[in-house]
Amino acid sequence: MSDSPDLRKVASSLRELPPPSADEAAHSTALIRYIRQEISAAGGAISFARYMELALYAPGLGYYSAGARKFGADGDFVTAPELSPLFSRCVARHCAGLLAALDGGQLLEFGAGSGAMAADILLELERLQALPSAYSILEVSAELRARQQATLAARAPHLLARVQWLEALPDQFTGVVLGNEVLDAMPVQRFRWQGGVAHELGVAWENDALVWTELPACSPRLAARVQEIAANGELPEGYESEVNFAAEDWLRSVADWLRRGVVLLFDYGFPRHEYYHPQRSGGTLMCHYRHRSHPEPLFWPGLQDITAHVDFTAMAGTAAEAGLDVLGFANQANYLIGSGLLELAQEVRDVREQLAVAAQLKRLMLPGEMGELFKVLALGRGVADAGAGFAVRDERGRL
Repeated sequence: MSDSPDLRKVASSLRELPPPSADEAAHSTALIRYIRQEISAAGGAISFARYMELALYAPGLGYYSAGARKFGADGDFVTAPELSPLFSRCVARHCAGLLAALDGGQLLEFGAGSGAMAADILLELERLQALPSAYSILEVSAELRARQQATLAARAPHLLARVQWLEALPDQFTGVVLGNEVLDAMPVQRFRWQGGVAHELGVAWENDALVWTELPACSPRLAARVQEIAANGELPEGYESEVNFAAEDWLRSVADWLRRGVVLLFDYGFPRHEYYHPQRSGGTLMCHYRHRSHPEPLFWPGLQDITAHVDFTAMAGTAAEAGLDVLGFANQANYLIGSGLLELAQEVRDVREQLAVAAQLKRLMLPGEMGELFKVLALGRGVADAGAGFAVRDERGRL
């Protein structure tokens, strides 16, 4: 592929990244060797979805399977619960209302990160005298499970007995399911629109490097979805983007065991007509390394997070097909306001703490920060109302 201004820009951004340590470089080299073996076994190329799965979750080597710190100031990125406890306190207040409407139930969090969100939610629910019968966490990373246990033991030791870590999905569940920045880390399939058809992109090994390649055939499921997308809007020649079937399949599995309750999904993304806008011709893939972002997922596998934005129209459609009701859709700013953010902020009396809270509010709520890009989708079964979080502005019509 010939060098283009866009590729030169990417190369420039990669050169500006801080170099890894010798141990980190050796770790990435070991993961590359692992990926090369799979590429060889597959006949010379693997799908990008498989590459992303290995880069993030290969046992002992993937980004989320190894022991490097990921969240917070010492990691690669900051999530809303890490940024401010106000976020999780708002979620807790929303959950309290939902649990009351359900006459009780449990909370289940997928991918609980450092455990900060779980700790803050439990402490706030305790203040509200609305603790759930149990708080379950399903976490695929042993290293993150250990961090979550340490966080909860340090910040809410008297509530630790209510927390349980699951190895598998429950047979049935009543309560509230939480997924904060879970969907964006699920492996996506990558495509290029050319000649009126979808071409699936994969990863190969050439000239001692991981490289993009076009797979011999596009998977039928991906080809059908891209044709559907193209039918609803003009895709320019050479347009590249991604589809997250893993997230849709995950949601179907949630629908299988949700007997009664609400699923709250927090993530960054768009409705489909915005996600696949002709001007977003390079897709939404983004990598995070030491609080710097760049679009090249083949760089330093195992040392950087790889994400893609969420097609919320696809998630809502999948939910409806699986028998769930689409209860609410809002941007993060409106959701937090509806869940009591401004009231909680006004409780702060110390001047120095007020300054810190003001900075947190800007990050959480401003359109140029998290306020507009991050969305909240509420799905449910046996529940009539999505609750206070969607009272300010429910934008299901955009889906």
